[in-house]
Amino acid sequence: MTEFLLVFALAIALGWPLGRYLAAVMRGAPMRGDRLFGLIERPLYALLGVDPSRGMGWKGYAKAFLLSNLVLGVIVWGVLMTQAWLPLNPNDISNMRWDLALHTMVSFLTNTNQQHYSGQAQLSYLAHASAIVGLQVVTPMMGLALVAATLRGLFGGRENATPVRDGAEADVGNYWADVIRPAVRFLLPLCLVWSLALTSQGGPATLQGGPVATPVDASAQMAEQKIPLGPVAPMVAIKQLGTNGGGWYGPNSAVPLENPTPFSNLLETLALILIPVSIAFMVGSFTGRRKFTALVFGTMLTMSLVSAGTAVWSESLSGTSSDIALMEGKEVRFGAAPSALWAAFTTQTSNGSVNAMHDSLAPLTGLVTISNMLVNAIWGGIGCGLQQFLVYLLLSVFLAGLRTGRTPELFGRKIEAHEVKLLAALVLLQPLALLAFTAITLAVPSITGNSNPGFHGISQVFYEYVSAFANNGSGFEGLGDATYWWNLSASLMLALGRYPALIIPLAIAGSLARKRATPEGPGTLKLETPTFALTLIAVVVILTLLQFMPVLVLGPVADHLALSAL
Repeated sequence: MTEFLLVFALAIALGWPLGRYLAAVMRGAPMRGDRLFGLIERPLYALLGVDPSRGMGWKGYAKAFLLSNLVLGVIVWGVLMTQAWLPLNPNDISNMRWDLALHTMVSFLTNTNQQHYSGQAQLSYLAHASAIVGLQVVTPMMGLALVAATLRGLFGGRENATPVRDGAEADVGNYWADVIRPAVRFLLPLCLVWSLALTSQGGPATLQGGPVATPVDASAQMAEQKIPLGPVAPMVAIKQLGTNGGGWYGPNSAVPLENPTPFSNLLETLALILIPVSIAFMVGSFTGRRKFTALVFGTMLTMSLVSAGTAVWSESLSGTSSDIALMEGKEVRFGAAPSALWAAFTTQTSNGSVNAMHDSLAPLTGLVTISNMLVNAIWGGIGCGLQQFLVYLLLSVFLAGLRTGRTPELFGRKIEAHEVKLLAALVLLQPLALLAFTAITLAVPSITGNSNPGFHGISQVFYEYVSAFANNGSGFEGLGDATYWWNLSASLMLALGRYPALIIPLAIAGSLARKRATPEGPGTLKLETPTFALTLIAVVVILTLLQFMPVLVLGPVADHLALSAL
């Protein structure tokens, strides 16, 4: 409980000032560091050939987002398939097979970091440092940019902005500025602090090849073992802070070299939710509606406390006969409770890093992690979580308006048939994609690579697809997932979970921004109230958990009942 309360207290204490600072960055407000940061930003704008002051309508914004993803994706895919011939490869890593390279590229491009390869064993230093870490820096800021543009649309566009080329559309900002400014002024400085702190705890930070050691149980077949090192601490910093999750090593932060001490474990656990909490605090300063922050933060915090508390409680009951059972799959330096807390936070956000093997979690703890990813807005990924929260908000406003006999409206703008159809398409996409691919995969056992044919086997397959669709990246890891089927089907799921969820809310915001806002009156639905917050939570539960109840009962719930009967 000490670590449980300490992490929440630190996240709130640090998230409040960071959120206010981030709001100033996203507004483009004058700052003390403008001269210094301008030395980095201006060459980037010149290289891209863009004017950061030029506003965009939502369509131009979305096109710029998709274009940047396409260009980066092609470059990274090429690097992964040619890394053996490129420099900075002291460990003689071979080229990736095309389908594995495709999955890896799509995974990191969507800020998911789902890994069908074993960390350091299949990536060169160059591939790690440029392709992987490069995407880990840029893609979180893309999500932040999209939610900033959506908020501008919902609140009527930017004030005193340069007119967009299409005068009918509201100015939702400049995509390139919204990505570059927070990356340079917010994320990278924060990563530098975390990287130094992790290095001080013993995390490796080197470009030299790893040392060769003689194992204690050396045999004729394995007289020596090469210890893989590299710039581990910087990657761990960005993987945690950027809600990325992809580790340098296959077992991720369960490896002592990624997570050397209890203090590093605290730092990495805190980093899981620090920026998502900061973004919740950013909303009030960014939009000018302070009470709206209370709604966003209060709702997310309530769901987070319930989720984390349930996970820790469930894992404390998993050792039915001995402490050995409780510790299965856990790192002995940390224990069951910190592992369960990490599992809750890493799935409340779209991070996906682990300090214990989720495949060995108690079934009900596994149920919590799956539920967190289905919701995907408890804190969510950087930008993506708030974007999904806004979807639930729009649906809640629509349903509450219908039940009270009012015309549904958000911030004075009516929600009509066009917006509701877009919301319905987004809501239906999740169950259609997840249940269809889970059913196909389970119906053909030869393609699952499943280590468990029972109830837990259903959970393993469903978890993999939920993790991909939620852009989380964690896994039960009982699957032989480096196959053509898993690489290609998971790549499709990664894209379906990322791009519609970011672009459709932006399109809705762009549509609402074109409507005339009516002043609030006695009949206006009050959003910033405990009653509406409970309504919103109920909508989240109904839309994300109840519609998946059959597969959850067949998977983790049945797994729990089967173990309880032993």
